Amino acid sequence: QLQASGGGLVQAGDSLRLSCAASGRAFRSYDMGWFRQAPGKEREFVAAISWNGGRTRYEDSVKGRFTISRDNAKNTVYLQMNNLKLEDTAIYYCAARQVPGYAEIRTTVSEYDYWGQGTQVTVSS
Repeated sequence: QLQASGGGLVQAGDSLRLSCAASGRAFRSYDMGWFRQAPGKEREFVAAISWNGGRTRYEDSVKGRFTISRDNAKNTVYLQMNNLKLEDTAIYYCAARQVPGYAEIRTTVSEYDYWGQGTQVTVSS
């Protein structure tokens, strides 16, 4: 089970940190990702991190502004979002993808096995 939190209403240029807490003992077996879905749009990839935190991948529009990290001791993945823009407004979902070991980080919705409930991020001008 994945529980996302940390969303809120902020102004453009502000920062937020999202958290996603996972239950269970197998957290280290999963690559973790963040996706977002804006009203009327499809869910899209934002960022992902490998099971050991050694590799990350970002969607182009968030590179340099967002940072994904994880703490396997706490079964938690984070998304630090800086310099937020109006177009970052969306519901943000964390997701988990079970991997056998080394695997290429995936960026499509269908490749993730488990999903959290989402947390709303609203950026105002």
